[in-house]
Amino acid sequence: MPKIRTNKTAAKRFKITGTGKITRRKSHNSHQFLHKRKSARRALEAEPVLFKGENKRVKRLLVM
Repeated sequence: MPKIRTNKTAAKRFKITGTGKITRRKSHNSHQFLHKRKSARRALEAEPVLFKGENKRVKRLLVM
């Protein structure tokens, strides 16, 4: 039986919380923060929980 390997690109993009939920980063979050409103910048800090329909696919990539 070959080893099951974690998809490294998925591991860099998603994080598993202590309760087992998967979080992600929001888009538009890499540069040009001077042109964004302060409230928008604060909102980009949050890491939302992944959409329920994507959980199965991402868990398979992260080998949970």
